[in-house]
Formats: sequence, structure tokens, C-alpha cells
Amino acid sequence: MEPPTQSPPAAPPDQSESRTKPLPSTERDFHTRPSRTASPGFRVAVVVALIVLLVAGFFVYRYVSSYESTDDAEVDGHINSISARISGHVVKLNVEDNQNVQANTVLVEIDPADYQVAYDRAKADFDEAQAAAAGAGVNVPIASVNTSSQVSATEADVVGARAGISAARQQVEAAEAQRDQAEANSVKAQNDLVRYKQLVDKQEISQQQYDQAVAAAKANAAAVEAAHANADAVQSQVTQAQAKLMQAEANRRNAQTAPQQVQVIRSKAASALAQAQQKEADLDQAQLNLQYTKIVAPVSGIVSDRTVEVGQNVAPGQELLKIVPLNDVWITANFKETQLRQMKVGQPVTLEVDANGRKYNGKIDSIAGASGARFSLLPPENATGNYVKVVQRIPVKIVLDPGENKDQSLRPGMSVAPKVWIKR
Repeated sequence: MEPPTQSPPAAPPDQSESRTKPLPSTERDFHTRPSRTASPGFRVAVVVALIVLLVAGFFVYRYVSSYESTDDAEVDGHINSISARISGHVVKLNVEDNQNVQANTVLVEIDPADYQVAYDRAKADFDEAQAAAAGAGVNVPIASVNTSSQVSATEADVVGARAGISAARQQVEAAEAQRDQAEANSVKAQNDLVRYKQLVDKQEISQQQYDQAVAAAKANAAAVEAAHANADAVQSQVTQAQAKLMQAEANRRNAQTAPQQVQVIRSKAASALAQAQQKEADLDQAQLNLQYTKIVAPVSGIVSDRTVEVGQNVAPGQELLKIVPLNDVWITANFKETQLRQMKVGQPVTLEVDANGRKYNGKIDSIAGASGARFSLLPPENATGNYVKVVQRIPVKIVLDPGENKDQSLRPGMSVAPKVWIKR
């Protein structure tokens, strides 16, 4: 088999001819026009534009990520409910709706006639009880002094009675001795009389001596009778002294109960004093009720929701009107729980109020202890099995900086758009 024949290589084109041969007009224009993509100025412009966009995007991202905002926020504040503390007939109304009042301003007046009468009666009762307590208090020291004196006197009487018994017994002994002596003298006189009788019968003595003996015998007999009578009298004195001793001891026992009697008097005085204090408390309550006939404003603010009218009968605890203090307001903002990751107490806040379009400055005061749903009337029960994850909202309290609400134009309930600056 024969190998294939190779054809000779073609001659290269003549370079000179290609250079001298003119190009078509379109190709000539294409090659002669400058290229835009290859222009250095265009490239710089594109790079600068990209850098500007990146820088602008960075600053936009940084600005957007530097705060957290929400449209679920409103002005909040205290709403003081004014109610009556007593019942009565309204005789005067001193305020109207939306009126600005200062603290301690008389708002409503209730007819004070009944309460004035009750106050006068309570004052009279108190004066009477106070006088009775004063009199009972004076009796206490008097009874104490009398008791001490009585105890001392009865002790002295007992001692005196015992001494009287001793003296009477000594007198009894002396009287008995005199009686015995008189009896002895009488026996001797009777014996002498018998002897003198024998002697006078024998005429050994004179009749005069015998008569003297008779007289002496009679005298001694009379002395014996007198001595017996004296002894009996002295013995009765002993009995009387013993009776006096018994009486003195009885008086002493009675006097020994005097401390208990003093205690009774003190108890009566204490009871009278307690009665006076009770009447004083009644007087104070009557005075308070009389003061309650004038209902005053507890704080300064705007009168709102007034329901009371002149001539109306009000009851204790019945709401009459409300006062909203505009100098103490704050913002309650309900942020999503995902927005609280970088929020902290004290971070600055910018507030824009829809009502006046103004901006206010404030700061985060506190974060609520639970979500708003937990404070609702029917809080969710996730344990029932129908749990659906929903982003919850947490109330955040924002306070205004000092001097931000000078005109007191903020009202509770106004819508606010807060921005919490979490990065500065």
C-alpha cells in the first residue's frame, strides 16, 4: 500500500500586500475609534460610585441598627379619681370640665349642717366626760391619803386598846388586893367586937371603947362592900377594854381593805378617763366629717370626666370627677421582645408626638416584669396544647428629660413614636 502523497505547503501571504490593501470602511472606523471600556476616567468613576454606595450603605445600616422604634406607644400618666368620703347633699360646685386646678383647691361642697350639729353634740359629750374624768382623778389621791391615815389610826387604836386592857387588869389586881385587905380588916374588927362585947359585959372596959369597936366593925364591913364594888367596877373596865380592843381590831381589818378600795377608785378614774378619750375620738371623727364636706384637689392638674352636679346626693366612695396631673407624665412603649436584646435602663430616647409633631428627649426608666398579654383580662395559657409562638410585646417605661414638658401639652393616651438609641 502506498503511502499518501503530501502536498507542498502553501506559501505564506505576502505581508506587503496585506499592509497596502485598504480595509473596508466599517472595519476602518472600528479600529480607528477609541474604546470606552478601556477609558481610565470611566473606570475611576465606577470605582468612586461603588465606594460612595458602600459608604452610604454602611452609614444607612449603622443608622438603622443604632435604634429600636415602635408605633405601639402612648403617653401615660396618673389619673386621680376624686370621690366623696361622706354622704350628703351637694350645695356648690366650683370647677368645670377641663379646668386647670391647683392642689388643695375646693372642688365640691356638701351641705355641712348635719355634720355641724354632730360636731357640737360630740364636743358637749367630750366636755362632760372630761369633767367626770377630772373629778374621778382627784378622788384617787384623796382616797390614798385617807386610807393611809385610817390604817395608822386603827393600828394606834389597837395598841391603845391593848394598853387599856393591861391597865384595867392592873386596876383589877389592885382592887382585889384592897378588897382582901378590907375583908381582913373587917374580920379583925368583928373579932375585936366580940372580945369587946365580953369585956363590956364584965365591965372591964368602958362603954365608949365598945362603941368604938362597933363603929370600927361597921366601917370595915362597909369598906369590904366598897372594895367588892370597886373590884366589880374595875372588872367591868377590863371587859370594856377588851371590847374596845375587838372594835379596834375590826377597824384595823376594815382599814386593811382600803388599798383595794383605792384600787376600785383608781379603776373608776381610769374608766372615766377612757370614756373621755372615747368622746374625744368621737369629737375628732365629727370634726373630720365636717371637714370632709369640702372636697379638695389632692394634686394639681386638669379636671376631667366630671359627673357630679349641684343638688345631687352623694354616697361615700362615689366617684365625682377625675384630675389628671400633666406635670407627671411618661411614655409607655410596647416593644417586641426581639427588640429588647440591647435595650438597657438609662439609654436615651427620641420621642415624636403625633398630636403636635414635636420631638422630645427622654430615657428608659424601667422595663416591665411581664409581657402585656400577662396583664390582660384573659392571659394566654400555653400549657393547654394549642400553643402558637407569637412575638410578645413588653411594656417599657420612658421618662422625659427635665424641662421637656414645660407647656404641659402632653396628655395621657396621645400616640408617640419613640426611638431608643441602643448605639451611639
